[in-house]
Amino acid sequence: MHERARTLRSGFLASAERHPDRPALTVDGQPITYRELRDRAARIAATLDRAVRDHGVREEHALTAIYGHRHVSTFAGILGALLRGHGYVPLNPVFPPDRTRAMLDRSQVRCLIVDAHARATLGEVLHGIERELVILMPDASEDEVAAERAKYPTHRVLGAHDLAPASDWSPREVDENGIAYLLFTSGSTGVPKGVMVAHRNVVAFLDSMIERYRPTPEDRFSHTFDLTFDLSVFDLFMAWWSGACVCCPTAQQKAFPGKYATSSDITIWFSVPSTAVLMNKLRMLKEGTYPRMRYALFCGEALPVEVTQQFAKAAPNAVLENLYGPTELTIACTLYRWDVESSPRECELGVVPIGDAYPGMEIKVVDEELREVPPGETGELLMTGSQLTLGYFRDEERTAKAFVVPPGETRVFYRTGDRVRKPKDGSPMVYLGRVDNQIKIQGYRVELGEIEAVLRDVAKCDVAIAIGWPKSPSGADGVVGFVGLDGALQDGGDADAIRAAANERLPPYMQPRQIRFVREWPLNANGKVDRKVLTSWLQEGTQG
Repeated sequence: MHERARTLRSGFLASAERHPDRPALTVDGQPITYRELRDRAARIAATLDRAVRDHGVREEHALTAIYGHRHVSTFAGILGALLRGHGYVPLNPVFPPDRTRAMLDRSQVRCLIVDAHARATLGEVLHGIERELVILMPDASEDEVAAERAKYPTHRVLGAHDLAPASDWSPREVDENGIAYLLFTSGSTGVPKGVMVAHRNVVAFLDSMIERYRPTPEDRFSHTFDLTFDLSVFDLFMAWWSGACVCCPTAQQKAFPGKYATSSDITIWFSVPSTAVLMNKLRMLKEGTYPRMRYALFCGEALPVEVTQQFAKAAPNAVLENLYGPTELTIACTLYRWDVESSPRECELGVVPIGDAYPGMEIKVVDEELREVPPGETGELLMTGSQLTLGYFRDEERTAKAFVVPPGETRVFYRTGDRVRKPKDGSPMVYLGRVDNQIKIQGYRVELGEIEAVLRDVAKCDVAIAIGWPKSPSGADGVVGFVGLDGALQDGGDADAIRAAANERLPPYMQPRQIRFVREWPLNANGKVDRKVLTSWLQEGTQG
Protein backbone atom coordinates (compact mmCIF):
# COMPACT_ATOMS: atom_id res chain seq x y z
CA MET A 1 0.00 0.00 0.00
CA HIS A 2 1.14 3.57 -0.63
CA GLU A 3 0.97 6.04 2.25
CA ARG A 4 1.16 9.78 1.85
CA ALA A 5 2.95 10.21 5.18
CA ARG A 6 5.94 8.06 6.09
CA THR A 7 5.32 6.56 9.52
CA LEU A 8 6.83 3.79 11.65
CA ARG A 9 4.73 1.12 9.92
CA SER A 10 5.60 2.22 6.37
CA GLY A 11 8.87 0.33 6.00
CA PHE A 12 7.41 -2.88 7.40
CA LEU A 13 4.46 -2.80 4.99
CA ALA A 14 6.82 -2.17 2.07
CA SER A 15 9.03 -5.11 3.12
CA ALA A 16 5.97 -7.35 3.47
CA GLU A 17 5.11 -6.57 -0.15
CA ARG A 18 8.66 -7.00 -1.47
CA HIS A 19 9.74 -10.00 0.64
CA PRO A 20 6.57 -11.85 1.76
CA ASP A 21 8.29 -15.23 2.13
CA ARG A 22 11.46 -14.07 3.85
CA PRO A 23 11.73 -14.45 7.64
CA ALA A 24 10.83 -11.26 9.49
CA LEU A 25 11.28 -12.76 12.94
CA THR A 26 12.44 -15.87 14.75
CA VAL A 27 10.97 -16.67 18.18
CA ASP A 28 11.85 -19.85 20.09
CA GLY A 29 13.75 -20.94 17.01
CA GLN A 30 10.65 -20.71 14.79
CA PRO A 31 10.78 -18.37 11.78
CA ILE A 32 7.79 -16.13 10.97
CA THR A 33 7.63 -14.73 7.46
CA TYR A 34 6.74 -11.17 6.56
CA ARG A 35 3.44 -12.39 5.12
CA GLU A 36 2.55 -14.26 8.31
CA LEU A 37 3.53 -11.38 10.58
CA ARG A 38 1.68 -8.83 8.45
CA ASP A 39 -1.46 -10.98 8.46
CA ARG A 40 -1.31 -11.49 12.23
CA ALA A 41 -0.94 -7.74 12.74
CA ALA A 42 -3.78 -6.97 10.32
CA ARG A 43 -6.11 -9.40 12.13
CA ILE A 44 -5.31 -7.74 15.46
CA ALA A 45 -5.88 -4.26 14.05
CA ALA A 46 -9.18 -5.22 12.42
CA THR A 47 -10.41 -7.03 15.54
CA LEU A 48 -9.73 -4.11 17.86
CA ASP A 49 -11.28 -1.61 15.47
CA ARG A 50 -14.43 -3.73 15.21
CA ALA A 51 -14.68 -4.23 18.98
CA VAL A 52 -14.28 -0.53 19.66
CA ARG A 53 -16.85 0.38 17.02
CA ASP A 54 -19.43 -2.25 17.97
CA HIS A 55 -19.31 -1.55 21.68
CA GLY A 56 -19.09 2.20 21.57
CA VAL A 57 -15.74 2.41 23.38
CA ARG A 58 -14.44 5.97 23.18
CA GLU A 59 -10.67 6.15 22.74
CA GLU A 60 -9.43 9.50 23.99
CA HIS A 61 -5.92 8.96 22.62
CA ALA A 62 -4.74 6.97 19.59
CA LEU A 63 -2.74 4.52 21.71
CA THR A 64 -2.86 0.74 22.14
CA ALA A 65 -1.00 -1.06 24.93
CA ILE A 66 0.91 -4.34 24.51
CA TYR A 67 1.47 -6.46 27.61
CA GLY A 68 3.92 -9.16 26.65
CA HIS A 69 7.48 -10.37 26.41
CA ARG A 70 9.35 -12.18 23.60
CA HIS A 71 6.28 -13.86 22.11
CA VAL A 72 5.13 -13.72 18.50
CA SER A 73 1.84 -12.13 19.59
CA THR A 74 3.80 -9.35 21.33
CA PHE A 75 5.55 -8.40 18.11
CA ALA A 76 2.36 -8.81 16.06
CA GLY A 77 0.63 -6.64 18.66
CA ILE A 78 3.10 -3.80 18.18
CA LEU A 79 2.50 -3.91 14.44
CA GLY A 80 -1.25 -4.35 14.99
CA ALA A 81 -1.31 -1.12 16.98
CA LEU A 82 0.56 0.68 14.22
CA LEU A 83 -1.72 -0.74 11.53
CA ARG A 84 -4.67 0.63 13.54
CA GLY A 85 -3.10 4.05 13.14
CA HIS A 86 -2.21 4.01 16.84
CA GLY A 87 1.01 4.45 18.74
CA TYR A 88 1.98 1.51 20.91
CA VAL A 89 2.60 1.45 24.68
CA PRO A 90 4.84 -1.47 25.71
CA LEU A 91 4.22 -2.98 29.16
CA ASN A 92 6.62 -5.54 30.64
CA PRO A 93 5.24 -8.55 32.59
CA VAL A 94 8.56 -8.73 34.48
CA PHE A 95 7.96 -5.31 36.07
CA PRO A 96 6.07 -5.04 39.39
CA PRO A 97 2.30 -4.96 38.77
CA ASP A 98 1.89 -1.62 40.59
CA ARG A 99 4.37 0.03 38.23
CA THR A 100 2.75 -1.48 35.15
CA ARG A 101 -0.70 -0.46 36.38
CA ALA A 102 0.52 3.13 36.78
CA MET A 103 1.72 3.12 33.17
CA LEU A 104 -1.52 1.60 31.93
CA ASP A 105 -3.54 4.14 33.90
CA ARG A 106 -1.49 7.17 32.86
CA SER A 107 -1.58 6.26 29.17
CA GLN A 108 -5.41 6.12 29.26
CA VAL A 109 -5.50 3.36 26.63
CA ARG A 110 -8.76 1.52 26.05
CA CYS A 111 -7.32 -1.47 24.14
CA LEU A 112 -4.81 -3.94 25.59
CA ILE A 113 -3.12 -6.81 23.75
CA VAL A 114 -1.92 -9.62 26.06
CA ASP A 115 0.36 -12.47 24.98
CA ALA A 116 0.23 -15.99 26.40
CA HIS A 117 3.19 -15.39 28.75
CA ALA A 118 1.61 -12.31 30.37
CA ARG A 119 -1.87 -13.64 31.18
CA ALA A 120 -0.77 -15.01 34.57
CA THR A 121 -0.05 -11.56 36.01
CA LEU A 122 -2.83 -9.63 34.27
CA GLY A 123 -5.19 -9.70 37.26
CA GLU A 124 -2.74 -7.81 39.47
CA VAL A 125 -2.22 -5.18 36.78
CA LEU A 126 -5.94 -4.65 36.21
CA HIS A 127 -6.72 -4.28 39.92
CA GLY A 128 -8.26 -0.84 40.40
CA ILE A 129 -8.57 -0.03 36.68
CA GLU A 130 -12.17 1.18 36.49
CA ARG A 131 -12.52 2.17 32.83
CA GLU A 132 -13.68 -0.57 30.48
CA LEU A 133 -10.88 -2.10 28.43
CA VAL A 134 -11.02 -4.19 25.29
CA ILE A 135 -8.52 -6.97 26.12
CA LEU A 136 -7.34 -9.08 23.19
CA MET A 137 -5.58 -12.38 23.92
CA PRO A 138 -4.69 -13.57 20.41
CA ASP A 139 -3.55 -17.02 21.58
CA ALA A 140 -6.39 -17.84 24.00
CA SER A 141 -8.84 -20.64 23.19
CA GLU A 142 -12.60 -20.33 23.69
CA ASP A 143 -12.41 -22.12 27.05
CA GLU A 144 -9.53 -19.92 28.18
CA VAL A 145 -11.39 -16.78 27.12
CA ALA A 146 -14.49 -17.90 29.02
CA ALA A 147 -12.37 -18.27 32.16
CA GLU A 148 -10.76 -14.88 31.63
CA ARG A 149 -14.14 -13.20 31.11
CA ALA A 150 -15.29 -14.58 34.44
CA LYS A 151 -12.21 -13.02 36.08
CA TYR A 152 -12.68 -9.61 34.47
CA PRO A 153 -16.43 -8.98 34.09
CA THR A 154 -16.03 -5.20 33.75
CA HIS A 155 -13.82 -5.60 30.66
CA ARG A 156 -14.45 -7.06 27.22
CA VAL A 157 -12.13 -10.04 26.68
CA LEU A 158 -11.48 -11.41 23.19
CA GLY A 159 -9.51 -14.48 22.08
CA ALA A 160 -8.25 -16.36 19.05
CA HIS A 161 -11.74 -17.27 17.85
CA ASP A 162 -12.72 -13.57 17.86
CA LEU A 163 -9.95 -12.54 15.46
CA ALA A 164 -11.19 -10.93 12.27
CA PRO A 165 -9.71 -11.98 8.91
CA ALA A 166 -6.70 -10.00 7.74
CA SER A 167 -8.73 -8.82 4.73
CA ASP A 168 -11.00 -6.85 7.08
CA TRP A 169 -8.18 -4.45 7.88
CA SER A 170 -8.34 -1.22 5.96
CA PRO A 171 -5.57 1.34 6.44
CA ARG A 172 -6.28 4.82 7.68
CA GLU A 173 -3.98 7.77 7.15
CA VAL A 174 -1.62 8.49 10.04
CA ASP A 175 -0.32 11.91 11.01
CA GLU A 176 3.49 11.96 10.99
CA ASN A 177 3.28 14.26 14.03
CA GLY A 178 1.24 11.69 15.96
CA ILE A 179 2.69 9.38 18.61
CA ALA A 180 4.49 6.31 17.22
CA TYR A 181 5.20 4.91 20.67
CA LEU A 182 4.78 6.08 24.26
CA LEU A 183 7.65 4.90 26.43
CA PHE A 184 7.74 5.28 30.20
CA THR A 185 11.08 6.10 31.80
CA SER A 186 12.19 6.51 35.39
CA GLY A 187 10.86 9.65 37.09
CA SER A 188 12.49 11.46 40.01
CA THR A 189 9.13 11.85 41.85
CA GLY A 190 8.49 8.10 41.78
CA VAL A 191 5.99 8.45 38.92
CA PRO A 192 7.25 7.17 35.53
CA LYS A 193 7.42 9.73 32.72
CA GLY A 194 5.76 8.91 29.40
CA VAL A 195 7.94 10.09 26.51
CA MET A 196 5.92 10.80 23.36
CA VAL A 197 7.95 9.84 20.27
CA ALA A 198 6.39 11.08 17.03
CA HIS A 199 6.46 9.16 13.75
CA ARG A 200 8.57 11.89 12.16
CA ASN A 201 11.11 11.55 14.99
CA VAL A 202 11.66 7.83 14.57
CA VAL A 203 11.52 8.02 10.75
CA ALA A 204 14.35 10.59 10.85
CA PHE A 205 16.35 8.22 13.08
CA LEU A 206 15.73 5.20 10.85
CA ASP A 207 16.61 7.14 7.70
CA SER A 208 19.97 8.12 9.24
CA MET A 209 20.72 4.60 10.39
CA ILE A 210 19.74 2.89 7.14
CA GLU A 211 21.86 5.34 5.18
CA ARG A 212 24.81 4.64 7.47
CA TYR A 213 24.61 0.85 7.84
CA ARG A 214 22.91 -0.19 4.59
CA PRO A 215 21.16 -3.31 5.98
CA THR A 216 20.01 -5.92 3.47
CA PRO A 217 17.39 -8.72 3.51
CA GLU A 218 20.21 -11.14 4.26
CA ASP A 219 21.07 -9.43 7.55
CA ARG A 220 20.14 -10.94 10.90
CA PHE A 221 19.63 -8.50 13.78
CA SER A 222 20.14 -9.24 17.46
CA HIS A 223 17.33 -8.44 19.91
CA THR A 224 18.89 -8.03 23.35
CA PHE A 225 16.54 -5.33 24.70
CA ASP A 226 13.17 -5.48 26.42
CA LEU A 227 10.41 -3.69 24.52
CA THR A 228 10.13 -1.11 27.30
CA PHE A 229 13.70 -0.05 26.40
CA ASP A 230 13.63 2.25 23.36
CA LEU A 231 16.75 0.66 21.87
CA SER A 232 14.46 -2.25 20.92
CA VAL A 233 12.97 0.02 18.25
CA PHE A 234 16.30 -0.08 16.43
CA ASP A 235 16.34 -3.90 16.37
CA LEU A 236 12.79 -4.29 15.15
CA PHE A 237 12.35 -1.53 12.64
CA MET A 238 15.84 -1.36 11.19
CA ALA A 239 15.31 -5.02 10.30
CA TRP A 240 11.71 -4.67 9.17
CA TRP A 241 12.40 -1.59 7.06
CA SER A 242 15.12 -3.47 5.18
CA GLY A 243 13.50 -6.90 4.78
CA ALA A 244 15.90 -8.46 7.30
CA CYS A 245 15.21 -10.83 10.22
CA VAL A 246 14.98 -10.06 13.95
CA CYS A 247 16.39 -12.97 15.96
CA CYS A 248 14.66 -13.02 19.35
CA PRO A 249 16.66 -15.00 21.93
CA THR A 250 15.17 -17.29 24.54
CA ALA A 251 15.86 -16.56 28.22
CA GLN A 252 18.61 -19.20 28.16
CA GLN A 253 20.18 -17.73 25.03
CA LYS A 254 20.12 -14.25 26.57
CA ALA A 255 22.11 -15.56 29.53
CA PHE A 256 24.85 -16.69 27.13
CA PRO A 257 24.93 -13.91 24.53
CA GLY A 258 28.02 -15.18 22.74
CA LYS A 259 26.44 -18.56 21.97
CA TYR A 260 23.27 -16.77 20.90
CA ALA A 261 25.20 -14.53 18.48
CA THR A 262 26.85 -17.56 16.91
CA SER A 263 23.86 -19.92 16.77
CA SER A 264 21.59 -17.18 15.38
CA ASP A 265 24.20 -16.11 12.83
CA ILE A 266 23.90 -12.46 13.89
CA THR A 267 25.33 -9.99 11.38
CA ILE A 268 24.22 -6.74 13.08
CA TRP A 269 24.76 -6.80 16.84
CA PHE A 270 23.30 -4.16 19.17
CA SER A 271 23.46 -4.23 22.97
CA VAL A 272 24.26 -2.26 26.09
CA PRO A 273 27.97 -2.32 27.01
CA SER A 274 27.11 -4.41 30.09
CA THR A 275 26.29 -7.32 27.77
CA ALA A 276 29.71 -7.03 26.16
CA VAL A 277 31.27 -6.93 29.64
CA LEU A 278 29.40 -10.15 30.49
CA MET A 279 30.61 -11.76 27.26
CA ASN A 280 34.16 -10.85 28.19
CA LYS A 281 33.79 -12.33 31.69
CA LEU A 282 32.39 -15.54 30.17
CA ARG A 283 35.40 -15.69 27.80
CA MET A 284 33.15 -15.17 24.79
CA LEU A 285 35.33 -12.50 23.20
CA LYS A 286 38.16 -14.67 22.00
CA GLU A 287 39.88 -13.51 18.84
CA GLY A 288 37.95 -14.28 15.64
CA THR A 289 34.87 -15.70 17.40
CA TYR A 290 32.31 -13.73 15.33
CA PRO A 291 33.59 -13.45 11.76
CA ARG A 292 30.07 -13.00 10.32
CA MET A 293 29.29 -9.78 12.21
CA ARG A 294 29.22 -6.71 9.96
CA TYR A 295 28.40 -4.21 12.70
CA ALA A 296 28.76 -4.27 16.48
CA LEU A 297 26.87 -1.36 18.04
CA PHE A 298 26.61 -0.31 21.68
CA CYS A 299 24.33 2.17 23.43
CA GLY A 300 22.59 2.84 26.73
CA GLU A 301 25.57 3.49 29.00
CA ALA A 302 29.23 4.47 28.88
CA LEU A 303 31.30 2.06 26.76
CA PRO A 304 34.54 0.87 28.45
CA VAL A 305 37.70 0.98 26.32
CA GLU A 306 38.96 -2.46 27.33
CA VAL A 307 35.81 -4.34 26.35
CA THR A 308 35.68 -2.43 23.05
CA GLN A 309 39.19 -3.56 22.20
CA GLN A 310 38.29 -7.15 23.05
CA PHE A 311 35.10 -7.06 21.00
CA ALA A 312 37.01 -5.66 18.02
CA LYS A 313 39.28 -8.70 18.12
CA ALA A 314 36.36 -11.10 18.53
CA ALA A 315 34.49 -9.59 15.55
CA PRO A 316 37.40 -8.76 13.23
CA ASN A 317 35.22 -7.94 10.21
CA ALA A 318 32.75 -5.74 12.10
CA VAL A 319 32.58 -1.98 12.28
CA LEU A 320 32.26 -0.99 15.96
CA GLU A 321 30.32 2.11 16.97
CA ASN A 322 29.33 3.74 20.23
CA LEU A 323 25.86 5.33 20.09
CA TYR A 324 24.52 7.82 22.60
CA GLY A 325 21.07 9.24 23.20
CA PRO A 326 18.24 9.64 25.71
CA THR A 327 14.70 8.51 24.90
CA GLU A 328 13.68 12.16 24.57
CA LEU A 329 15.95 12.48 21.52
CA THR A 330 14.73 9.24 19.88
CA ILE A 331 16.91 6.24 20.62
CA ALA A 332 20.34 7.71 19.73
CA CYS A 333 21.51 11.09 18.52
CA THR A 334 25.34 11.00 18.51
CA LEU A 335 27.75 8.28 17.45
CA TYR A 336 31.42 7.45 17.35
CA ARG A 337 33.19 4.92 15.12
CA TRP A 338 35.99 2.96 16.80
CA ASP A 339 39.38 2.97 15.12
CA VAL A 340 41.94 0.49 16.42
CA GLU A 341 44.83 2.91 15.89
CA SER A 342 43.49 6.37 16.79
CA SER A 343 40.59 5.75 19.17
CA PRO A 344 42.55 4.79 22.32
CA ARG A 345 44.13 8.28 22.31
CA GLU A 346 40.68 9.94 22.09
CA CYS A 347 39.18 8.13 25.11
CA GLU A 348 38.85 9.67 28.56
CA LEU A 349 38.11 8.18 31.97
CA GLY A 350 38.42 4.75 30.42
CA VAL A 351 35.35 5.14 28.21
CA VAL A 352 34.83 5.59 24.46
CA PRO A 353 33.81 9.05 23.13
CA ILE A 354 30.18 9.65 22.16
CA GLY A 355 31.25 11.47 18.99
CA ASP A 356 29.22 13.72 16.74
CA ALA A 357 25.55 14.49 16.14
CA TYR A 358 23.31 12.61 13.72
CA PRO A 359 22.23 14.37 10.53
CA GLY A 360 19.49 16.85 11.36
CA MET A 361 20.60 17.17 14.99
CA GLU A 362 22.43 20.07 16.66
CA ILE A 363 24.57 20.22 19.80
CA LYS A 364 25.02 22.88 22.47
CA VAL A 365 27.31 22.53 25.48
CA VAL A 366 26.12 24.98 28.14
CA ASP A 367 26.73 26.24 31.68
CA GLU A 368 24.20 26.36 34.53
CA GLU A 369 22.49 29.39 32.93
CA LEU A 370 22.18 27.44 29.65
CA ARG A 371 24.71 29.73 27.94
CA GLU A 372 27.08 28.06 25.53
CA VAL A 373 30.57 27.41 26.90
CA PRO A 374 33.73 27.89 24.79
CA PRO A 375 35.04 24.82 22.92
CA GLY A 376 37.12 22.64 25.18
CA GLU A 377 35.19 23.47 28.35
CA THR A 378 32.89 21.10 30.20
CA GLY A 379 29.14 21.66 30.35
CA GLU A 380 25.70 20.11 30.04
CA LEU A 381 24.74 18.69 26.66
CA LEU A 382 21.65 20.20 25.00
CA MET A 383 20.36 18.98 21.64
CA THR A 384 17.64 19.77 19.15
CA GLY A 385 16.63 18.73 15.66
CA SER A 386 14.46 16.28 13.78
CA GLN A 387 14.64 13.67 16.55
CA LEU A 388 13.51 16.01 19.36
CA THR A 389 10.41 14.32 20.74
CA LEU A 390 7.05 15.80 21.72
CA GLY A 391 7.67 15.92 25.47
CA TYR A 392 6.06 14.05 28.34
CA PHE A 393 2.53 12.71 28.04
CA ARG A 394 0.00 14.81 29.96
CA ASP A 395 2.79 16.45 31.97
CA GLU A 396 3.36 20.05 30.95
CA GLU A 397 5.38 20.89 34.07
CA ARG A 398 8.04 18.25 33.51
CA THR A 399 8.10 18.99 29.79
CA ALA A 400 8.75 22.68 30.45
CA LYS A 401 11.70 21.85 32.73
CA ALA A 402 13.41 19.50 30.30
CA PHE A 403 12.52 21.03 26.91
CA VAL A 404 13.88 24.58 27.01
CA VAL A 405 14.74 27.57 24.84
CA PRO A 406 18.32 28.63 25.73
CA PRO A 407 19.30 32.33 25.82
CA GLY A 408 19.67 33.76 22.32
CA GLU A 409 17.70 30.89 20.75
CA THR A 410 14.20 30.57 19.37
CA ARG A 411 14.22 26.78 19.10
CA VAL A 412 13.50 24.24 21.82
CA PHE A 413 16.40 22.08 23.04
CA TYR A 414 16.34 19.04 25.32
CA ARG A 415 18.44 19.14 28.49
CA THR A 416 20.14 15.75 28.64
CA GLY A 417 21.60 16.24 32.12
CA ASP A 418 24.86 14.75 30.83
CA ARG A 419 28.25 16.41 31.32
CA VAL A 420 30.32 16.47 28.15
CA ARG A 421 33.26 18.25 26.58
CA LYS A 422 33.71 19.01 22.89
CA PRO A 423 37.48 19.58 22.43
CA LYS A 424 38.84 22.64 20.63
CA ASP A 425 40.83 20.61 18.11
CA GLY A 426 37.79 18.95 16.56
CA SER A 427 38.29 15.69 18.42
CA PRO A 428 35.11 13.75 19.24
CA MET A 429 32.87 14.77 22.10
CA VAL A 430 33.47 12.88 25.36
CA TYR A 431 30.99 11.90 28.07
CA LEU A 432 32.02 12.85 31.62
CA GLY A 433 29.06 11.76 33.75
CA ARG A 434 25.74 13.09 35.04
CA VAL A 435 24.97 16.58 36.30
CA ASP A 436 22.30 15.16 38.62
CA ASN A 437 21.64 11.85 40.32
CA GLN A 438 20.48 9.90 37.31
CA ILE A 439 22.62 6.86 36.58
CA LYS A 440 22.71 3.87 34.24
CA ILE A 441 22.23 0.38 35.66
CA GLN A 442 22.48 -2.54 33.22
CA GLY A 443 21.84 -0.05 30.44
CA TYR A 444 18.63 1.29 31.98
CA ARG A 445 18.36 4.96 32.83
CA VAL A 446 17.48 5.20 36.52
CA GLU A 447 16.48 8.21 38.57
CA LEU A 448 17.83 7.50 42.05
CA GLY A 449 15.10 9.83 43.31
CA GLU A 450 12.48 7.29 42.26
CA ILE A 451 14.10 4.59 44.38
CA GLU A 452 14.43 7.05 47.26
CA ALA A 453 10.73 7.93 47.08
CA VAL A 454 9.83 4.25 47.42
CA LEU A 455 12.29 3.74 50.30
CA ARG A 456 10.88 6.73 52.21
CA ASP A 457 7.38 5.35 51.82
CA VAL A 458 8.04 1.75 52.81
CA ALA A 459 10.41 2.68 55.67
CA LYS A 460 8.15 5.51 56.94
CA CYS A 461 11.16 7.81 57.25
CA ASP A 462 11.95 11.39 56.26
CA VAL A 463 15.22 10.76 54.43
CA ALA A 464 16.36 7.89 52.24
CA ILE A 465 19.27 7.99 49.81
CA ALA A 466 20.04 5.57 46.98
CA ILE A 467 23.62 5.17 45.78
CA GLY A 468 24.64 3.37 42.63
CA TRP A 469 26.99 0.66 43.90
CA PRO A 470 29.29 -1.00 43.06
CA LYS A 471 30.51 1.51 40.51
CA SER A 472 31.32 0.33 37.00
CA PRO A 473 32.78 2.01 33.90
CA SER A 474 29.27 2.21 32.47
CA GLY A 475 27.57 3.54 35.63
CA ALA A 476 26.77 1.09 38.40
CA ASP A 477 26.05 -2.61 38.76
CA GLY A 478 23.39 -2.12 41.43
CA VAL A 479 21.96 0.08 44.20
CA VAL A 480 22.47 0.39 47.95
CA GLY A 481 19.77 2.17 49.96
CA PHE A 482 20.50 4.32 53.03
CA VAL A 483 17.53 4.84 55.35
CA GLY A 484 17.28 7.31 58.24
CA LEU A 485 16.47 6.04 61.74
CA ASP A 486 13.58 8.42 62.31
CA GLY A 487 9.80 8.55 62.37
CA ALA A 488 8.16 5.15 62.67
CA LEU A 489 11.46 3.41 62.10
CA GLN A 490 13.45 2.68 65.29
CA ASP A 491 16.73 0.99 66.07
CA GLY A 492 15.13 -2.38 65.59
CA GLY A 493 14.21 -1.64 61.97
CA ASP A 494 14.19 -4.68 59.72
CA ALA A 495 16.41 -4.06 56.69
CA ASP A 496 15.25 -7.24 54.94
CA ALA A 497 11.59 -6.27 55.34
CA ILE A 498 12.23 -2.79 53.93
CA ARG A 499 14.13 -4.22 50.98
CA ALA A 500 11.40 -6.78 50.30
CA ALA A 501 8.69 -4.10 50.40
CA ALA A 502 10.68 -1.83 48.07
CA ASN A 503 11.38 -4.69 45.67
CA GLU A 504 7.65 -5.31 45.24
CA ARG A 505 7.37 -1.82 43.74
CA LEU A 506 10.55 -1.60 41.68
CA PRO A 507 11.70 -3.47 38.55
CA PRO A 508 14.65 -5.84 39.10
CA TYR A 509 17.37 -3.48 37.86
CA MET A 510 16.27 -0.77 40.37
CA GLN A 511 15.95 -3.00 43.43
CA PRO A 512 18.42 -2.18 46.26
CA ARG A 513 20.87 -4.97 46.95
CA GLN A 514 21.08 -3.96 50.59
CA ILE A 515 19.65 -1.46 53.07
CA ARG A 516 21.82 0.44 55.56
CA PHE A 517 20.50 2.48 58.47
CA VAL A 518 21.88 5.97 59.25
CA ARG A 519 21.58 7.72 62.61
CA GLU A 520 23.07 11.04 61.53
CA TRP A 521 23.31 12.09 57.91
CA PRO A 522 26.59 13.59 56.66
CA LEU A 523 25.87 17.05 55.22
CA ASN A 524 27.76 19.16 52.69
CA ALA A 525 28.34 22.92 52.77
CA ASN A 526 24.86 23.50 51.33
CA GLY A 527 23.21 21.54 54.10
CA LYS A 528 22.33 18.66 51.78
CA VAL A 529 23.10 15.01 52.37
CA ASP A 530 26.64 14.44 51.17
CA ARG A 531 26.43 11.53 48.75
CA LYS A 532 30.21 11.46 48.40
CA VAL A 533 30.52 10.57 52.09
CA LEU A 534 27.95 7.78 51.71
CA THR A 535 29.92 6.46 48.75
CA SER A 536 33.13 6.59 50.80
CA TRP A 537 31.41 4.50 53.50
CA LEU A 538 30.72 1.87 50.86
CA GLN A 539 34.28 2.04 49.58
CA GLU A 540 35.74 1.69 53.08
CA GLY A 541 33.17 -0.80 54.31
CA THR A 542 32.23 1.51 57.20
CA GLN A 543 28.88 2.79 58.46
CA GLY A 544 27.79 6.17 59.81
